[in-house]
Amino acid sequence: MTTGRVAVVVPTYNEAANMPELVSRLFSLGIAGLRLYVVDDNSPDGTAQVARRLSDEHDGRIEVISRQAKLGLGTAYVAGFSRALNDGCEFVVQMDADLSHVPDHLPPMLRKLENADVVVGSRYTENGGSDPSWGLKRRLLSAFGNHVIRFVTGLKVRDVTSGFKAYTAAALSSLDMNSFRCKGFGFQSEVAYQCQARGYVVLEHPIIFIDRTKGKSKMSIYIIVEAIWRLTLLRLRRQ
Repeated sequence: MTTGRVAVVVPTYNEAANMPELVSRLFSLGIAGLRLYVVDDNSPDGTAQVARRLSDEHDGRIEVISRQAKLGLGTAYVAGFSRALNDGCEFVVQMDADLSHVPDHLPPMLRKLENADVVVGSRYTENGGSDPSWGLKRRLLSAFGNHVIRFVTGLKVRDVTSGFKAYTAAALSSLDMNSFRCKGFGFQSEVAYQCQARGYVVLEHPIIFIDRTKGKSKMSIYIIVEAIWRLTLLRLRRQ
């Protein structure tokens, strides 16, 4: 396995119910030097407090970055990335807090970083997919958003909206964090666009995206429209 200090960055809003299982599964993987960065947007359910208690139980390996309001997914990731890089982490992983991204994929994704700059947990590559319990409407919404964004941006990666990614610190630190404009999942495509523009080696690792069992999804049609609109403008500016 890739050696070096590994950071996992997880944005949260009302994910208190999922934190204990997420933390348990992450730290049971046996990844040396693993640290968890929880970026919480003032969750009223006490997510930050739960994360701090869990940090005490895991030798302070969980750092909580508390923000005063719900400021958006994109800015949460930027805050977490910046802290992890400043702390000297050599590899940075981003994932959801709701266990839709299965922690068991971390070891193989980190191994693939030995031959890549970025590894994407992909639903749309061979052997990837989504929870069988998803209804047709949700599957179509996800596939539509992914297809249109790939079309307007020219991205080669198959899962352009994946929020499950692993980076080398060198690749992540080279991205222009101040240029990102999407607050929702369009942020993932902005990151993918910059990685492709810089000529980085991007590999995809097949995952099955699991539907959350606790809490409420933040996905909406507005988020998809925002992503398509902002990314279309991005592509037009670069032409």
